[in-house]
Amino acid sequence: MVTGSSKPQQRRGDTRQRIQDVTLELIAEQGYEKTSLREISDRLGVTKAALYYHFKTKEDIVVSLFTDLMKPIDDVIARAAEQPPTLAAKLEILGEYSTALDDAAPLFRFMQENQATMRELSIGENFKERMTSLLDHLLPEDVTLTDRVRCLSALISMHAGMFVLRDVEGDPEEKRKAILEVASDLITRAHHG
Repeated sequence: MVTGSSKPQQRRGDTRQRIQDVTLELIAEQGYEKTSLREISDRLGVTKAALYYHFKTKEDIVVSLFTDLMKPIDDVIARAAEQPPTLAAKLEILGEYSTALDDAAPLFRFMQENQATMRELSIGENFKERMTSLLDHLLPEDVTLTDRVRCLSALISMHAGMFVLRDVEGDPEEKRKAILEVASDLITRAHHG
């Protein structure tokens, strides 16, 4: 869930999850480059050796975060591939994607705030491939360039909306629904020309 706080929501209580959460918290506070494994272990109150048991590098931690938080999004993309090419099915997939995005908000904040790092890490290219795949499933069969832009804009508005509205007063669920409504309008328009 997106909140005004930069602290990630606690997911599970095991050590691996705690390491991921603390890493994301530190990166949100000071950036990827300025966060060290020593700081992560200090914040956790464990030795670097204990940290190394789970992750060898800071990049390993970020890649594991990406993999874990992208799983629901990967599930949405897999379901999209199995759906008929109807507008109703595409709008349902868009709704599922909205919920998955909400759950992965800490990861998207990391990606937004550390764009240079994302270009260097393999996860940046992986994310781009996922978004291209999802876009392909949302496009109408006889797509025009304008309709392609509408569908792409729907996805971009969902991503941007998470950041633009996170500090705006209001219920997070209402904000998510408003963003989804705008994205759905764009997809509908693309399918009706």
